[in-house]
Amino acid sequence: MKRRPTFLITVLCFGFAFFYIPILSMIVYSFNASRLATVWGGFSTKWYVSLLSNQNVIEALLLSLKIALVSATVATILGTMAGIALARFSRFRGRILFSGLVIAPLVMPEVITGISSLIFFILLADWVGWPGSRGFATITLAHITFSMVFVTTIVQARMQQSDRAIEEAAMDLGSRPWQVLFDITLPVISPAILSGWLLAFTISLDDVVITQFTTGPGSTTLPLLIWSKVKLGVTPDINALATLMVLFVGAGVLVAGIIMNRADRRRLADERLAYRTNG
Repeated sequence: MKRRPTFLITVLCFGFAFFYIPILSMIVYSFNASRLATVWGGFSTKWYVSLLSNQNVIEALLLSLKIALVSATVATILGTMAGIALARFSRFRGRILFSGLVIAPLVMPEVITGISSLIFFILLADWVGWPGSRGFATITLAHITFSMVFVTTIVQARMQQSDRAIEEAAMDLGSRPWQVLFDITLPVISPAILSGWLLAFTISLDDVVITQFTTGPGSTTLPLLIWSKVKLGVTPDINALATLMVLFVGAGVLVAGIIMNRADRRRLADERLAYRTNG
């Protein structure tokens, strides 16, 4: 009995070390003064300064953020609608087909999704003349299609865990379905919606495979820029750029965690107040 917890703790520590030590080493070597990424030449912040003056990096970053913001927002709206429909409407015509379409992108390789998106945009350009060229619009549509699935899954799981009796009680008291949706359902599942948005934003921000098939000349996102640079070898400026991305995502996760914890506490306090009032 004493060996088993020790073994599990050892495996857990090894797993965390295997994952986080390379990230920490990348952060440390981003301050390397040497041009060789694996040879320490002293402490320096010149690679961060050079990134601020690199116009290609700034343009790629702005494009990636714009695509991620738009795709995450639209995917969250559509995914929330789909998740509510799957959780609350157990029987409707085409539900099995709809569920299959939702699950399919989760198990389908990204390269297949990228190729199918590319073929679709080529055929669409032949049929209606749009898109004239692949870029922001095509990348955003492809990211919406892929990331919407994750939002749907998260919202559906949260809806299935929520107490449906509260919604039914509100309707018994005279509330209309739209009032129940905006006053009760959406506030209850708001942490799941926020989590879905963050996941969709992160997926869009760091996607490489699907973006490669749906982009065109002059529309290089930040992950594609990093990928093209890494082909020639890892340099300290790549370490600095990756470090900034890690810090940005980490700060976003931290802020989202604080917001969701406050929302859960507020929701629990409101439920307790309602039970005390009715009791």
